[in-house]
Amino acid sequence: MSAMITAELVDLDLAADSKEAAARSLAERMVAAGRVTDLEGFLADVAAREAQMPTGLDGGIGIPHCRSAHVAEPTLAFGRSATGIDFGAPDGPADLVFLIAAPAGADTDHLTILSALARRLMDPEFTAALRTAEDPAPAAALIAGGPVAEPATVEPEVIPPATQAVTAPEAAPEATSEAAPETAAEGVPQERPFRVVAVTSCPTGIAHTYMAAESLENAARDAGVQITVETQGSAGFKKLPKAAIEAADAVILAHDVEVRDKERFAGKPTVDVGVKAGISRAPELIAEARGRAERGEVTAAAHPAGADGSDAPFGTAGEPDESAEGFGTRLRKWLMTGVSYMVPFVAAGGLLIALAFAIGGYEINAAPSVTDHFLWNEGASWAALLFQIGDTAFTFLVPILAGYIAFGMVDRPGLVPGIVGGAIALTINAGFLGGLVAGLLAGTVVMAIQRIAIPPVLRGIMPVVVIPLISSAVVGFLMFLVVGKPIAWLQKQLTDWLNGLTGSNAIILGVVLGLMMCFDMGGPLNKVAYAFAVGGLADPNDGSLKVMACVMAAGMVPPLGLALATTVRGRLFTRTERENGKAAWVLGASFITEGAIPFAAADPLRVIPSAMVGGAVTGALSMAFGCTLRAPHGGIFVVPLIGNPWLYLVAVAAGTVVTAALVVLLKGLRRPAAPEAALPVPDDARTPVAA
Repeated sequence: MSAMITAELVDLDLAADSKEAAARSLAERMVAAGRVTDLEGFLADVAAREAQMPTGLDGGIGIPHCRSAHVAEPTLAFGRSATGIDFGAPDGPADLVFLIAAPAGADTDHLTILSALARRLMDPEFTAALRTAEDPAPAAALIAGGPVAEPATVEPEVIPPATQAVTAPEAAPEATSEAAPETAAEGVPQERPFRVVAVTSCPTGIAHTYMAAESLENAARDAGVQITVETQGSAGFKKLPKAAIEAADAVILAHDVEVRDKERFAGKPTVDVGVKAGISRAPELIAEARGRAERGEVTAAAHPAGADGSDAPFGTAGEPDESAEGFGTRLRKWLMTGVSYMVPFVAAGGLLIALAFAIGGYEINAAPSVTDHFLWNEGASWAALLFQIGDTAFTFLVPILAGYIAFGMVDRPGLVPGIVGGAIALTINAGFLGGLVAGLLAGTVVMAIQRIAIPPVLRGIMPVVVIPLISSAVVGFLMFLVVGKPIAWLQKQLTDWLNGLTGSNAIILGVVLGLMMCFDMGGPLNKVAYAFAVGGLADPNDGSLKVMACVMAAGMVPPLGLALATTVRGRLFTRTERENGKAAWVLGASFITEGAIPFAAADPLRVIPSAMVGGAVTGALSMAFGCTLRAPHGGIFVVPLIGNPWLYLVAVAAGTVVTAALVVLLKGLRRPAAPEAALPVPDDARTPVAA
């Protein structure tokens, strides 16, 4: 096994003025050392990770890192900058840059070494030694685990065992659950230390996970608090001992991906933040946890934190404590959680049905069940099979939507009443709107049940028996007898309106949807438009299929338009933007609108209006041409399954040309500048709505 870092992977005079240039310079050393097989592919993976969350840390540290299929073996490169490089840290540029590369299937031993490095970055003596290193070889040895030279010999501070911070899995259960008081020198018994359990995790599980753990441990030690940390990282993890959780006075969750088995902490005062807060604000989090415990604030249930991600559900990864958010923000997160879990069912079912129509024609929907009639050598039988599989997948859309809206509100206890409510919505013909209401009702009912004080002897059966039973009964009652009929009426009115969209009404709707898709390129308006389109596929009709086609076409326009602009007028863009333009061709064609974000961030007043006009043109043309689409995603790769595919391509091309022309015109009206552009965002694992 090669050394994780060698002198050849150290640059003590890193000449880079941006994080992109720094990553490229250090990555080139990895390529030269045979550690990275594809420079551009690896840098794209680094960029995708950087797009999820800036990797700058307080104290002048930047830690760009990723898992990548282009990494031959776990590797670390180090660069020291004299001028500082902006990695998004609150306290300013970073002068110490660590580029961490892990293979997609890195082994535990290597990842453990990387996690140990992440912890050492929290040691001021370690970083001070790196800032004064004069030769690459000693610097590499120091990073690899060598001792830090101590300026003087001092007596180490003796910390009472009861206040020492420990980290699972190293911590023994009895170390965290022991309640025997310590005795002070004067013989006066000390109070039992305040006890905290914590979980840290980040998308790659390489750096932030362990740095947050180290920072929390240091802050707890300084505050005289006993803490046990569970690091859910790439090197594996061992769960917090049950005794430690039971004895804990409070819980800190510092995470950017879903905390596994989060329901363990129900009933405990909980501080829920992103992983970077665990690194930069650890003392505040310890104090907040103590304050919540003293005020008796308890968590009724665990809420999920997806990785939108992965694709994780929209808006659930690494968010701060929901109590600090407005109701509108939380409502949007709950709804988008449901939509994101529904999308794979829409994609699978829609594409299967589209393929069935392509093979057997639209009359295939009247074919008899393939269980009664199927001929292996008959194309119509295969088309009927595809249609019936896809149609079956579609029957899950509304129940899954409702179930995971409730899941977004109250975690797993909401699944049963939510799915039952969604199924009832189908039974009473309340459709997509009924699913939305059923999910919100289910989550609200479970929240109310969880606020009731329950004797400890009954807590074990609450999530398995009591909550599903009572919540399903209440939601069913409300859906059948109270809100079901009004919602079914509204659903019918919406369906009739969509079916009646013709002429100018359809074009106006196309313009509005196009503007929404291109305004914030993944923000709330974009997600509302996309959710509206995907929701229509739950009860497909000609109008809803037109809306889906319109939304996808408009979402492809911004990256394609910027790619075209960088091609025809490259001198108006920086070198980095021109490189981003190459990636934007693929991203736009794949319906990943994020490909335009680097351009919009660098020049929003010119790029965003141009993209909106282009999207409005495409949306209007798509509706005017009567294009239809059964799949919620796919870009040009599902064009053969689109109704009126050639006119659909004309609509996309028209919006692309309009966007490019406006960008070139507006940029040409000013003197050329050289703004610093961001890395491309080729994150094909992210959910397409953020597209």
